[in-house]
Amino acid sequence: MADDNGETSGVGGNQMRVDSALVRELAELLAANELSEIEVEDGDRKIRVRRELTVSAAPVSYAAPAPMVASAPAPVAAAEPAADALPAGEIVRSPMVGTAYLSAEPGSRPFAAPGQTVKEGDTLLIVEAMKVMNPITAPKGGTIKQLLVSNAQPVEFDQPLVVIE
Repeated sequence: MADDNGETSGVGGNQMRVDSALVRELAELLAANELSEIEVEDGDRKIRVRRELTVSAAPVSYAAPAPMVASAPAPVAAAEPAADALPAGEIVRSPMVGTAYLSAEPGSRPFAAPGQTVKEGDTLLIVEAMKVMNPITAPKGGTIKQLLVSNAQPVEFDQPLVVIE
């Protein structure tokens, strides 16, 4: 049975307090660091969070690769700018490792674009991590100065994503 803090108690006087925020934080650490298990111990209380990892080997091909046909150059994902090269303003960073998406679905209007005015809490983009779509919101109101990632670009933890002025 959960109380107002999301903590549970056992039946018959056996009580175990579970800090659901800590469990969520541990689960995010698992995903962000690609770990399979993490354990925290505090006195008599021990919390272990584990996830199943599936490892699949890439198929091996012994045939010579097909010749490449010249086509339009693919857009190159921008490397993370050096800290001193970032434009002035509020830098919104990725809270996790994942894939950045600038719109809700392919072909739909982007959440944010340079020059657009946003309010605090507006969705700027989505970072998908482990099949979960995580909205990245504006920490303050202002104008989008620059998007530092492109659509479907892999992003790292703490990578700069958007500049708001």
